[in-house]
Amino acid sequence: MSQTRRVGMLTPSSNTVLEPYTAAMFAPFGEAASVHFGRFRVTEISMSEASQDQFDDAPIIEAAHRLAEARVHLIAWNGTSASWLGLDKDRALTARIEAATGIPATSTMLSYDAVLRALGVKRLGLVTPYIGEIQERIVANYAAGGIDVVAERRREEKDNFSFATFGRDEIRAMVRDVAASGPDAIAIVCTNFRGAPIAEALEAEFAIPIIDSVAITAASALRAVGLDPAQVAGWGSIFRTVAEMPAGAFDAMGRTPR
Repeated sequence: MSQTRRVGMLTPSSNTVLEPYTAAMFAPFGEAASVHFGRFRVTEISMSEASQDQFDDAPIIEAAHRLAEARVHLIAWNGTSASWLGLDKDRALTARIEAATGIPATSTMLSYDAVLRALGVKRLGLVTPYIGEIQERIVANYAAGGIDVVAERRREEKDNFSFATFGRDEIRAMVRDVAASGPDAIAIVCTNFRGAPIAEALEAEFAIPIIDSVAITAASALRAVGLDPAQVAGWGSIFRTVAEMPAGAFDAMGRTPR
């Protein structure tokens, strides 16, 4: 019987970044791991009613059921909506996915929460493509959790497809601006933004952990299915960080499959 650990990723429909990046991150494991994607409709990121309705649980649970048919060992919501909607949104969603499918579930923002707590981050730099009203809610949510966003940069864009069109040089400049404030870590929050390929070089430049959303989701998913994230090189220190974290740090966000 195959020992392949299968991970299902719930993916915004207009995202063109996370699938190729995640596949590359899983590549070092060969046939020991595979990653599979289920899409549901997300086209705009704003505080409009239509935008918020995109994150209703029903279509997400439907997509999770389709992933469950591939007999995945973990389902991860590979998106950052809980950064502005609040972590309780993802806690409730992952509980519903687990109840509906019988498969452990996690998310990008629950992964951030576990890692930032483990690292003891109190001063955070924030880089996103989002508009101001979204960014303000993200900053407020971090403040409520005891983390001060000491510097932030954003692109003032709400079309989710367009997030992928910003180049590495633009994102690199945003990270450098934020790094000047000396945060404990920098979060690149968006799974359709090209931060992962530049994280490692920028970490070497500034000696600050730079945590990309696609990378942290992949790292925590690999850890949750019993694989060693430290085998993934070239995408930032987050893979080594997650590999070295104590098991208890992940109790609320995923577990080794049965």
